[in-house]
Amino acid sequence: MRRSRDFRETVTLGNRAGRPRLVVHVLVSAEYTSSVPNVGFIVSSAVGGSVVRHRVTRQLRHIVWEQLSVLPPGTRVVVRALPAAASASSVELAGDIAKAFKRLGLLQGVPASG
Repeated sequence: MRRSRDFRETVTLGNRAGRPRLVVHVLVSAEYTSSVPNVGFIVSSAVGGSVVRHRVTRQLRHIVWEQLSVLPPGTRVVVRALPAAASASSVELAGDIAKAFKRLGLLQGVPASG
């Protein structure tokens, strides 16, 4: 996801699940013709300096990439990292994302780890 309009629509119109280290916004609509889910990340300077923000973004990208195959077509996902994400391990972040996806009904039947 690259356009600010897509981020704005997903955050304002979609459902939200908050976790201690991140917030996940999801918008599922038949209107979107994309067969591949679109994912965007928001990692502000509140998370840390440039090196920390890029590390958190890489971790989140890898974790969500592994979940893409179970997301419905046309799904838009925005993952907003909170300051606590800076000191979290990949396992903790993966657990937060799995729990948020499950809470939002995206991972029916998939056990949430962590």
